[in-house]
Amino acid sequence: MLDLAIINGLTYVEGGFRKADIGIKAGKIVMVAEPGCLPEAVRTIDAVGKHVIPGGVDTHVHYRDPGHAERETFQVGTRAAAAGGCTTFFEHPISIPPQYNAEILHSRVDLCKKGSCVDFAFFGAAGGEFPEEIEPLSHEGVIAYKTFLHEAPEGRDQEFKGLTSSNNAQLFRALQEVAKTGLTLAAHAEDNELVSGNIKRLRAEGRVDYMAHCESRPPITEIEAIAKMLRFGEETGCPIELVHVSTCGAMELARQAKMKGQKVLVETCPHYLLLDDSYIKQYGPYAKCNPALRNKEEAEGLWRYIEDGTVDFIGSDHSPFLVSEKETGKEDIFKAPAGFPGIDLRLPLMVTEAKKGRLSLEKVVELLCVNPAKLFHIFPQKGTLSAGADGDVVIMDLSQEVICRAADSYSQAKGISKVYEGWKLGCSIDCTVVRGRVVYENGVVDESAAGWGEFVKPVL
Repeated sequence: MLDLAIINGLTYVEGGFRKADIGIKAGKIVMVAEPGCLPEAVRTIDAVGKHVIPGGVDTHVHYRDPGHAERETFQVGTRAAAAGGCTTFFEHPISIPPQYNAEILHSRVDLCKKGSCVDFAFFGAAGGEFPEEIEPLSHEGVIAYKTFLHEAPEGRDQEFKGLTSSNNAQLFRALQEVAKTGLTLAAHAEDNELVSGNIKRLRAEGRVDYMAHCESRPPITEIEAIAKMLRFGEETGCPIELVHVSTCGAMELARQAKMKGQKVLVETCPHYLLLDDSYIKQYGPYAKCNPALRNKEEAEGLWRYIEDGTVDFIGSDHSPFLVSEKETGKEDIFKAPAGFPGIDLRLPLMVTEAKKGRLSLEKVVELLCVNPAKLFHIFPQKGTLSAGADGDVVIMDLSQEVICRAADSYSQAKGISKVYEGWKLGCSIDCTVVRGRVVYENGVVDESAAGWGEFVKPVL
């Protein structure tokens, strides 16, 4: 007898949608069958008229446990993940302290295990401060590494300890160490000298208005940093991930590097595809993110790189903060932290664009579910509805439109979630299943699922 059967849905199987039933037992998918062919199950969910896809894999998430639990804990934040159809998230190392060694990593994993209702993987910190710690961390199950090409933001030194490579010597050493592991190094690529110099100049001119943030981080700051990352990656043989790419110039550099055969992974985020700098004029610090939002032409141009395959996956860059922290930017935009929540909106926003014809629904599944699992070596455990895979399933109803209301979010940081308020989303997420357990259904997270999530490690 099956533990769970999901029947009559339009199911994503081997790259396309067709009618198929899914049988799950002991946390694994054991059967994908023609409708009506499954054996009896303890529980059956009828997904007639709905789309059934593999659980989403969010490649870029920041929770704040430990150190800033007031911003968002693993327990609360992963409820937002479940509500958004995300069954596995990759935690990036901004915490107090970041996981630059095994002891810190194990502490964060243990904390996550106690609270998370979905599965998770961890990036390791690979900055210039502790290069000798980088290679040993690969034996602890990190899925990749992360570094920042700029100094710690003002007042946030402890959150970035061991995570920044603020000069070329540090960056090159970090790449050399990561290259030994076979894993990928992700880089927040903004040129440190350009950004810090621009901020200093704008402050001297008395420019602390909202648009000064965008002017301090023009496209060249990303393009220059990504050009360097690609050159250094080629020289050291280290696979590179370019996270939250926001400019067409950087996308073009990545496309050309890929065509030459370099191992480069490219991520962008919904906000760079769907928002532009008019949102920072409107919402100020609540629309502040790094890299900054670009002009409308730049945002529109990014879609070309979705179409041609340059973009490998879409991450949320979920970044919770307090309202009081964001409010500091009302008088001085440089004082507010950068980032806003999005883990629960990543899938609905992209499905909405698919319904508008911007991309196919199959492409959405590739970018949000399949490719992240494959490229980070957790496929076919994740990212597929096939026998032997984990029973991670999302049921969506594309006939239901939902109005985005921050008040409805499970995120602890919903108070700063302003930019999508009132947007019409083209689907409802009806059910999220993690290893055979229904953790979210009909708008409600099963709070008893806290601690159900497991640590996922890559298989190279």
